[in-house]
Amino acid sequence: MGWWQISADTLAASRFALSPLSETLAALRLLHVARAAHPGEREWLGTHLPAYRARLAADPVTALLVPSALGTVWVADFLTVAPRGGESFEEEVERVRTVPPAAARGQLRVALGGPLPALLDRDDLAERAAGLLTHVWQDAVRPYWARRRRILEADVVARTAQVGRDGWAAVLDALRPGTRWLGGNRLQVNAHELPPREIPGAELLFVPVTSQRVGWVAWEGTRRYALVYPCAGALAGDRSRENVPAGLGALLGGARARVLMLLGSPMSTSQLVAVTGQGLGSVGRHLRVLLEAGLVERAGRTGRSVLYVRTAAGEVLAEAGHGNAVPRR
Repeated sequence: MGWWQISADTLAASRFALSPLSETLAALRLLHVARAAHPGEREWLGTHLPAYRARLAADPVTALLVPSALGTVWVADFLTVAPRGGESFEEEVERVRTVPPAAARGQLRVALGGPLPALLDRDDLAERAAGLLTHVWQDAVRPYWARRRRILEADVVARTAQVGRDGWAAVLDALRPGTRWLGGNRLQVNAHELPPREIPGAELLFVPVTSQRVGWVAWEGTRRYALVYPCAGALAGDRSRENVPAGLGALLGGARARVLMLLGSPMSTSQLVAVTGQGLGSVGRHLRVLLEAGLVERAGRTGRSVLYVRTAAGEVLAEAGHGNAVPRR
């Protein structure tokens, strides 16, 4: 297994951050495997996969570069530049584009686990990767970025609240398969047999993406490390419509029951709007009814937004209906 040695100060100073480039790389990986984890991803693939495949069909070099760089054990480092937080996609992708040619070839050899195919022994690998990422961003991510950003922010809010409630170990254990807190200041970052890394004093970022079944690590020298993970499944795509207990839906109404089910972790009104697809007025009315019924409560603020979470009574009601849940496939 691969693990990092993390000092207590590094973990205490770590933070969650959003990255448009990480979201785009996750989308590229989803387009590459063309295998959806839920109906929302399936619909997205149906919309964007044809254009992606047409672009690769017209560019044999990039078509070979994609599976080569997305290795079975290791993704080429020039694709996984470490997020810094607060950057635009254009700022992040420029750091991909400016990777020196020799470094890009060496990183691709690592991902391949062997020599480069003759077609990829060239100086424009990083430039081609940046061009493809820009295409995926413009065609398949940017049109949805405002909504995806709110979904990712909801994940960050929920996990930040969990850190305060249960501690870092509980959060790290739940980030993604292969990641867990080992104790002794050791964080397992994946299940591969890789040399450990010591990162005392470095900046450590945790970066959510909406695509499921993905995750990777990245670093910038010895100063900055990042662990990219899929956001909570309940917040991905339109999964708010799934697993609403039938009895609870009959009691509260389906839309209001979805709001209650989502509030197992603190969320703001705008985040609920993003995740459920319901209008702001509708979400506000559902929250008011749930507040008056004592099923949710205000749990503080993030910036200017009020956060809501289920009360003990709301937890009992949500749990009681689970036996009647009818998942949508």
